[in-house]
Amino acid sequence: MATVARGFRRKRKVLFSAEDLLHLPANGRRMELVKGKIYEMAPAGGRHGRAAIVTGSLLEWHTKAAGLGMVFGAETGFRLARDPDTVRAPDVSFVSADRLSAEELPDGFLELAPDLVVEVVSPNDRPSEVREKVAEWLEAGTRMVIALYPRMRTAVVHRPSQEPVTLSKQDTLTGDDVVTGFSVRVGELFG
Repeated sequence: MATVARGFRRKRKVLFSAEDLLHLPANGRRMELVKGKIYEMAPAGGRHGRAAIVTGSLLEWHTKAAGLGMVFGAETGFRLARDPDTVRAPDVSFVSADRLSAEELPDGFLELAPDLVVEVVSPNDRPSEVREKVAEWLEAGTRMVIALYPRMRTAVVHRPSQEPVTLSKQDTLTGDDVVTGFSVRVGELFG
């Protein structure tokens, strides 16, 4: 604790770095670092986990077959900012082959923003938190963020400088210029 004038005491504000986060002991929970503060997240529920693995599997199959790049799972951290550090771990992400090769993969966090991020929204996620995450990804350079809502079986697609587009379970989600040739009916992402 730091001493302040006139005898008042206040807690010293401690900010963590990406290196601190990387070396924390595993406790079974996913952690993110936002502006130097560590946030723990409870394990995902069934709907959340299923939507993440189905989406990730479909993206992996497509991108690998087409040689487009690499898909990453929820445990993968991306450093989006420094001093104070921000490290986010989306449910699913994609980085194009022209930006990262398998030979360049670090043991630690990736020092770039993915081209595509998929965030599966849980019932306990507050709308303001979802908006904040989407904004952080887009500001860091992510070209497309897809927020999946398993309970409603919808997807909201966010792109820089564009209005979000909401897709229902009957609509088709495409990778546009981010994941060329990728196309899936939204309802299939929740099966």
